Amino acid sequence: MLPPSCSPWKLLTFACILAYSLLLTACSTGNTANSAGGSGNGSNSGGSGSGGSGGSGGSGDGGTGSSSTSCQQMTLGQNAGLGGFLPFNSSSLWNTDISTSPVDANSDSIISTYIGTGTRMHPDFGTDPTYGIPYMVVDGHQKLVGVNLGAYGGESDPGPMPVPANALVEGGAQSTGDRHVLVLDNANCFLYELYNASLNSDGSWNADSTAVWDLLGNQQRPYTWTSADAAGLPIFPGLVRYDEAAAGNIQHAFRFTVPHTRAAFTPPASHYAGNTSAGTAPPMGMRLRLKASYDISGFSAPMRAILTAMKKYGLILADNGSALYVTGASDSRWSSDLDSLKTVPATAFEVIQISPIYTSSNIPSGAAPIIASLKASPGNVSAGGSVTLAWTVSNASYLIVSPAVGAVRGSSVTVKPSATTSYTLHATNQYDRSTATVTVTVP
Repeated sequence: MLPPSCSPWKLLTFACILAYSLLLTACSTGNTANSAGGSGNGSNSGGSGSGGSGGSGGSGDGGTGSSSTSCQQMTLGQNAGLGGFLPFNSSSLWNTDISTSPVDANSDSIISTYIGTGTRMHPDFGTDPTYGIPYMVVDGHQKLVGVNLGAYGGESDPGPMPVPANALVEGGAQSTGDRHVLVLDNANCFLYELYNASLNSDGSWNADSTAVWDLLGNQQRPYTWTSADAAGLPIFPGLVRYDEAAAGNIQHAFRFTVPHTRAAFTPPASHYAGNTSAGTAPPMGMRLRLKASYDISGFSAPMRAILTAMKKYGLILADNGSALYVTGASDSRWSSDLDSLKTVPATAFEVIQISPIYTSSNIPSGAAPIIASLKASPGNVSAGGSVTLAWTVSNASYLIVSPAVGAVRGSSVTVKPSATTSYTLHATNQYDRSTATVTVTVP
C-alpha cells in the first residue's frame, strides 16, 4: 500500500487563525485545488445532526462521554466485534447493493491490462497480527489526546481524538509501512483514522494525515482531499473482518488495490494518487464485482459469506498496491480456509460502470459551510468553571471543536478550561472547511 499522494498544491495548509479574547472569527478556507480529486456521492446539507459528544474541555482528559446508543453494541478492545452494527447509513456506497449494476464497457480490458488475467485474488490479512489492518473499539471514557499533524495536515481533521496508547499500529509498533491506526468510539459513533501514526511519550500521537468519520451518516472528504487512505476513503468499512464472516452476513463492500491508477476518481473516492499517465487506467473508487455465475459452493461457510458480499456489494479501489489484494483485519481465528480465496481468478470479476469520473478539469465546486455564530457563555470563568460553547452552522457534514472537545454533533458543548483557551469550531462539507474561533478568559 502506498501513502496518500499529493501535488504541490496540496502542500498548502490552512492559514492560522488568530484568536482574540471574546472575538469571533468566521472564515471559509479556500478549496484545495490540486492534482488529486475528491468524489461526490451526494451532499450533506444543513446542520451536523442531533445528539452530541462532549468533552470536559481544558485538559482534554474527559473522553467523549456517553451520548449515543446507536453503536453501543460494539464490544470494546482490539479487533473487537461490532455486534451487528453497520458503519454508515443505507445510502452509503459502501452499503449499496450493486449486484444488478451495469458492467463497464471497458471491463475486460481493465482487468486484463491493469490486474492481469493470470492474477488471482489475494487476502491481504491473516492470523499474523502484523498482517492486515487492525482496529480498536473504545468507549466514552477513553482519554482524548492531541494529534500532531504532519505532511497532509492541511487536509486532515484536527484532534483531540480518543486514541489510546495501546492502539494497534498496522504492521506492528516497529513498522516502516503505512502505519495506519483505526479507532471506533462506541459512545459517540465516530471513527478516527490516522496514517503514518506514531505514539509520543506524553500519550499524544503524530500522524501525517487524519480523518474523522461519522458512523451514523454518509459523509465524504472535501473534493480533492485525501484521508488516511490514498483515495480519500475511510478504511475500516472496507475491511474483511472475522466476526462478520463467521456470522455469515456481510453487508458492505471491501477495499482492494491495483498497481497502477490514473489521476482520476469516481464516487465514493475523493482523491486520486495517479502513478500512470495512461488514460485507460483505473480511477480511484473503481468498483469490481464477483460475477454472479462464479460457483462458490465448494468454499467453506465463512469464505462463502465473503464471496457473496463480493457479488452483492463488490470491492472498491482504495490505493495503489499489489494487484487484487483485498484488505482485512488480522485475527487469530482465521483458519487455513482463508487460502481458498487465493484460487479465485481475476477473470471471475467484472468492473462496474464507472460514472461519474472526476479529473482536475471537472472537479465540482460549491459553498463551504456557513458558521453564522460561535459564542462562549460565560466568556470569563474561574479555572475549571463550566462554559457553554454554542454555534449556528449550516451546510456542514461534520463538526470538530478543538482543543479539548473533538468531533461533535448538535449545536453546543460544555467545556471547563483550566487556563485562558481559544476554541476553534471546524465545519466541513464535501466542498471545503470553514472555521470560527472564540476565546474564554480564565483570570
